Amino acid sequence: MPSNLVQQLNEAAFGTDPKQRLRIKRSLMAANVYVICIVLQAYAWSIDYMDQDAVVMLSSAILINVLWWYGFLRAGLNLRFKDQAMTLPQILSGLTVIVGAYSVTGPVHGSTLMLLALVLVFGIFNLKAGAARMAGAYTVVLMGIAMLIKSRTDPVNYPASLEIAHFVLTASIVPTISTLAAQLSNLRAKLQAQKDELAQAVMRIQILATRDELTGLHNRRHMLEVLTQHQKRLDRSGQHRFCLALLDLDYFKRVNDTYGHGVGDDVLRHFAQEARSVMRDVDVLARWGGEEFLLLMVDTSPELAQIGIARIRDKLADSPVAAGDTSLVVKFSAGVTGYWGNEPLDTCIERADHALYAAKAQGRNCTVIEIGPGAELEALAATGQLPQASQPA
Repeated sequence: MPSNLVQQLNEAAFGTDPKQRLRIKRSLMAANVYVICIVLQAYAWSIDYMDQDAVVMLSSAILINVLWWYGFLRAGLNLRFKDQAMTLPQILSGLTVIVGAYSVTGPVHGSTLMLLALVLVFGIFNLKAGAARMAGAYTVVLMGIAMLIKSRTDPVNYPASLEIAHFVLTASIVPTISTLAAQLSNLRAKLQAQKDELAQAVMRIQILATRDELTGLHNRRHMLEVLTQHQKRLDRSGQHRFCLALLDLDYFKRVNDTYGHGVGDDVLRHFAQEARSVMRDVDVLARWGGEEFLLLMVDTSPELAQIGIARIRDKLADSPVAAGDTSLVVKFSAGVTGYWGNEPLDTCIERADHALYAAKAQGRNCTVIEIGPGAELEALAATGQLPQASQPA
């Protein structure tokens, strides 16, 4: 049979969703218990221990139960419930079928008791503690009622003394299985809680390792890793050139001295939030240290990069920081340079730093570009005096 035909038949029988396929297969696997029950009935009928009508009736009930749960899962009706595996309802229906088999198998009815354990074991790793206890109690009560009725209506095949022994056996084994299932459920819950806590701790560690706690931006260490990746890609392909800009908040020390460090922290967070709101998705902003930030702008030239920086400056001018009764307009100086390839990253960052100091020397709140190694620092326009460009950075 061609493999694609096998795949089509599999999808037709079990669907395409992996979780649903697993649930359906588990349900059909549990149906093996019912197959054993049907075989046992056939044997009992072959030796005249069961009537043919009883065999047909019970086998039909088993078949209907199996087809019902297959259709229920295949139609996706289980997805409406919290327990999408429908473990407890399937177990309760299975236990009901086994108790029915116990009631009609006559002289060989004792052999069906082991099937109760098989049905309960089916859900031992999936049932929650409360559901496991419910299944155990349901089994003991229902089996006790069946034993009582059969001992009175058919004392030849179900003598009271034997039924008492069977009930004691059932009342001893079933609660033990239910207790074990409850303990496993509690253990799973603890392990899942520990797993969740560990995952959250790992996530927090990853965030602390890559993010600045105050601003939420990349920290210096992670930014160096990002720059190294861009450097390797450019050195390898000769494409995707990038620019670096060092941004320094103007007179930040004065803000701390005047309004306190709490307001200073607000200013840093405000700068990070407003800058990210107007940056391109491909660009990366990191807190480089103190009030200094490093901006990575990809696939652009230094001349066009200053347009993106101007957008940040304009955004900050339109959204002052509220500090008590005072509104603070955040301003910054910027030094921009391009990475030209085949040079250390430190050299490129140092060049941006030189341009930043030149911007401060020119009165702050402006952008200066240093084109490349050995080039003269070229002071470019302050806010609003930008060169014409065909496309923004």
